[in-house]
Amino acid sequence: MRRNPAGNAVRLKHLKTVAKPNGRTFTYLAIPGHKMVRLPDSPRDSADFLMAYAAAMASADPLQKGRKHAPGSIAAAVSAYQCSPAFIQLASSTKDQRRRHLSRIADVWGSAKLADLRAAHIEADIGKLAPHPANNRLKTWRGLLSWSRETRAISKDPSAEVKKRSIRKTDGFTPWTKSDVEKFREHWAIGTPQRLAMELAYWTAARAADLVRLGPGMVTRDGWLTFRQEKTGGEVSIPFFRALPSFASSMAADLAYLKDAIAAAPRHMTWLVTAHGTSRSKKAFSSWFSQAATEAGIATEKSAHGLRKARAQALAEAGATGHQIAAWTGHETLSEVQRYSKAADRRRMLTRAEPEQLSSPGQAKA
Repeated sequence: MRRNPAGNAVRLKHLKTVAKPNGRTFTYLAIPGHKMVRLPDSPRDSADFLMAYAAAMASADPLQKGRKHAPGSIAAAVSAYQCSPAFIQLASSTKDQRRRHLSRIADVWGSAKLADLRAAHIEADIGKLAPHPANNRLKTWRGLLSWSRETRAISKDPSAEVKKRSIRKTDGFTPWTKSDVEKFREHWAIGTPQRLAMELAYWTAARAADLVRLGPGMVTRDGWLTFRQEKTGGEVSIPFFRALPSFASSMAADLAYLKDAIAAAPRHMTWLVTAHGTSRSKKAFSSWFSQAATEAGIATEKSAHGLRKARAQALAEAGATGHQIAAWTGHETLSEVQRYSKAADRRRMLTRAEPEQLSSPGQAKA
């Protein structure tokens, strides 16, 4: 639906009116590349019509294009797997990633028979990829073949014989420092979308896929900002219009900055929107924000995800427990957040060190 500049009326997109020989007319939702869906004969501004229109838009069924896959082929398995509950129930970000790998698998191996697939073929497929993409491709193969085995399309899963590529351990995304945050604030003033994005990411510690969905409708009556994570499906609640827990009391200024940034921005269903008033996409957000950070003089290796780590680090240094940090950041396990807690504990031990004891009992005090 697109807002009419002349007023508050909206123009419904993709509607098509078809006149029958008997003089009757019917209205359809006709999205290019999708099946047409008949809509009610009610007036277009009626509740019945608008509800049916919204439902049809949400469940638009794309037409099948291209040649049919040969039965028993890898391409046929790839196509069927993507329609299976095993695939559909995956997190959206995981499905997006695996679709790209499945498309490549179908392009390269699609005409081969699934029953002829061997571990050597999978090893050849991932052999030319860097370690991270190779392991993601292997996860995709395993998902496809595990489902194929469960549906009895194959009797043995050849991917079980393929080993993951070893990856050098790193600390992952680089967390922002307090100096980085202040530098960004100095460059991007309250009222700019870049500043709002930074304050929202810094306070909530949400991933990019969740940040672009956050909005005023997610603030509960008792003052929690509550949302369900796309990656894990877990629910997160962060203090917003309520008293902060004792371990976060020193962070009140960060929350105040976020509220100022929200108050200065146009009102929309989501807080992070484009210049055209549409919600930012998760795919474009990261590069857009990285550009904003670069313009503010922040090191190029520091991304929006680094703000998530910075908040976890700040919570640990403020005395939050691993469970409290995980509740704020939405981590499903404590293995990640315990690293922040241990590092913070070591710093606190040093800063609270008592004066050195005298080396001998008889030594006089200075």
